[in-house]
Amino acid sequence: MPIYQAPLRDYQFILSELLNIYQQPNLSGFDEIDPELADAILQGVADFTTEIMLPLNASGDLEGCQLVDGKVITPKGFKQAYKQYVDDGWATLTCDPEYGGQGLPEVIGTFATEMKTATNMAFAMYPGLTHGAYSAIHVHGSDALKQKYLAKLVSGEWTGTMNLTESHAGTDLALLRTKATPAADGQFAISGEKIFISSGDHDLAENIIHLVLAKLPDAPEGVKGISLFAVPKFMVNDDGSLGEANSLSATGLEHKMGIHGNSTCVMHFDNALGELVGAPHQGLKAMFTMMNQARLGVGIQGLGVSDIAYQNALEYAKGRIQGRALSGAKQPEQAADSILVHGDVRRMLLSQKAFNEGTRALMGQQALWLDSAERHTDPAQAKQASMLAALFTPIVKGFVTDQGFKACVDAQQVYGGHGYINEWGMEQFVRDIRIAMIYEGTNGVQALDLVGRKLLSDKGAALTLWSGMVKQLIQENSANANMQPYIAGLMDAAGDLEKATGFIVKSASTNPDIIGAASMAYMQLFGITTLAWMWTRIAATSFAAIEAGTEETEFYKGKLKTAQFYMSYWGSQTRSLRKQIESSSAHIANFDDADF
Repeated sequence: MPIYQAPLRDYQFILSELLNIYQQPNLSGFDEIDPELADAILQGVADFTTEIMLPLNASGDLEGCQLVDGKVITPKGFKQAYKQYVDDGWATLTCDPEYGGQGLPEVIGTFATEMKTATNMAFAMYPGLTHGAYSAIHVHGSDALKQKYLAKLVSGEWTGTMNLTESHAGTDLALLRTKATPAADGQFAISGEKIFISSGDHDLAENIIHLVLAKLPDAPEGVKGISLFAVPKFMVNDDGSLGEANSLSATGLEHKMGIHGNSTCVMHFDNALGELVGAPHQGLKAMFTMMNQARLGVGIQGLGVSDIAYQNALEYAKGRIQGRALSGAKQPEQAADSILVHGDVRRMLLSQKAFNEGTRALMGQQALWLDSAERHTDPAQAKQASMLAALFTPIVKGFVTDQGFKACVDAQQVYGGHGYINEWGMEQFVRDIRIAMIYEGTNGVQALDLVGRKLLSDKGAALTLWSGMVKQLIQENSANANMQPYIAGLMDAAGDLEKATGFIVKSASTNPDIIGAASMAYMQLFGITTLAWMWTRIAATSFAAIEAGTEETEFYKGKLKTAQFYMSYWGSQTRSLRKQIESSSAHIANFDDADF
């Protein structure tokens, strides 16, 4: 069975030193959490995930979910594990105390989610989707709807889903056909079929609240005519007890490449009764609250699975002996050296390590922006945080899952032939994480969103705001000789990003197809530059700790070495990505269809 060591020391570093979350007097509720509480919570999640969730990962993958007499049965052990998850209160961490939540910052919840997805991605999706449904109802639902559903969703006693996709309409939601007809008591009868519904049916909870996109009879054409409805599996009586079954069902289970322990369902709604979430024809706005939450969660999947794959690949590389180092035997007492001496193995492992640690810091920053958008006492600061979180959503979803998948493939490669064999667990990691590049908006859509909406539609306001933060970091450390390698790397990456941005903005005015042609390379360039920014901040924080005096000098020196590798290896890619954008985008856009 694969091993896993929760990165608790890294969490402490990010929370206490890099982000300094315990000194945030302008964020309401942050004064109620201190390092001891955060450490205790994250240690508790670490214990639960390694002791309960991880042992079920491989068995859940092999057994999968089953559809029996119209009901989904989850793999052996999942139901008991979920009950313990609920009983221990892990579902409540970041939810509103008014509905039974603990009200902790999202930045704490993000790291809890990383551990859950690392140890059992399929299992973690059940509470993950529930939290998204909670968020949508919490932000957009009526008071009556909140009172009806939120306490049970917060506790985890009930779970939630999101129902967007239809067989004929994937990303283009304007084409959806599911209908909502007014019924008695302010309810609506929902009819239609949805596919690819994660956690659509299961035996973990007594009720499932489906959030369903549908069109009312008077709906205008296109996405402006979409409404969102809360449709329970079992009707809820006035006293909160469960009534009769609603007229909906899981009519099929998808046979998937990975995440076999999660039920991916075809859902059929036959005049199922539901209630409107938010205003009529404003469903996409309400659903995007859930989707943006989900996109952060999917990005965390890219990080979590990449990290557990790295940990196992590193352990394997240390123990697997094969060949000798080119410079001579490093372990002469053995028949051969460990494969860790080989340059290409070191390259793959270092690339994974640098990506994982830099991305973990980025995820913490993104979560802190989301916290600030919701909790900052200064509306202007809250707005800026919201702008930054929106700008980086396609990065944490698209770039992180692209690179997280590649990191898992590299980890598998470290094993050689054993990586292809089921018993080592590496091929499951590769299969599981592959979906993260597809669902919640494919990464191509994320790249297009970054360029078409975040870069061009607001005239680059959010990008300008972040660029100012990058320039400030460079200026603050420009006189520090120790920081020069990191500052130089950041300046090179930021310069390439700036030139690529200018090229796209100029080209798009005469040929809009350039936007789509350049968007994927631009997202990768943006992501690599973002991590260069994070690693520069990590380096500055590490130098400060060493200069102040610490008993953990080796920890901080390790950060500095990894930062140097990142700048030299990952940072060198920004120039080629910029050149690719400038030289190939027009060819992609203008290539004749007949010549494919």
